[in-house]
Amino acid sequence: MTADATGASDTAHCDIGIVCALRLELAPFLEQCEKVKQYTGGAFTFRGGHFHGLRIAVVESGAGQTRARRATLALLDAHTPRWLLSAGLSGALRPELKIGDIVVADSIVGPAGDAVALDLSMRADPERGWHVGRIAMADHIVRTAAEKQALAAQTGALAVDMESLTVAQVAQQSRTRFMAIRAISDDATTDLPPEVLAILGPTGSVRAGAVAGALWKRLSSAKDMWQMREQATRAAERLASFLAGIVDQLPVEP
Repeated sequence: MTADATGASDTAHCDIGIVCALRLELAPFLEQCEKVKQYTGGAFTFRGGHFHGLRIAVVESGAGQTRARRATLALLDAHTPRWLLSAGLSGALRPELKIGDIVVADSIVGPAGDAVALDLSMRADPERGWHVGRIAMADHIVRTAAEKQALAAQTGALAVDMESLTVAQVAQQSRTRFMAIRAISDDATTDLPPEVLAILGPTGSVRAGAVAGALWKRLSSAKDMWQMREQATRAAERLASFLAGIVDQLPVEP
């Protein structure tokens, strides 16, 4: 939080702005924040609070590039953060990455081959499940192990998501410092259940009707979706722990 020349507090400004696709990705981190408030701005849900004296603003974008761009611009316009973070869950593209491992991007590549390089001095610590390397952004859910293997060979990336490159490009255009941090929620050797394509609506929200339909068509999908939920929850908790350490170290001076 900052103050203007008259000493009045600038309650709109935040130190760190975070873009996530789904609420569950940042829920464990927000539980560590104080005075968390929620409001709706346009098509997006914002949540904000204080973490160790820093003002945090989180926007829930929904899945995909278009919504990620719009949400990031809305976050910049509303809260003028000194840092932008793209944070959330991702799929592993390498077999050595396990559920709950963390990937910090040193570059991000998109489906059209456009890429952003990030100036990052962080070192990897694989024994602790911390990895530094390229993240690929896809324009669809990369569901099968075969797709993941092909994308890894094509891009050299460690993990895949659907938003990070877009957020990075907006950060570059606005000259805002940026990091992409992802926690692995599905490994490279396992297919996601096919129902995930129908369950996630166009905004990235869970469609209750699609869940019911999936259970009706394939009763065993209940076990698959429960496991997927457990993995996502575990990964989000690991992400919260990692973010807590990162946020404390980010320089927020102008």
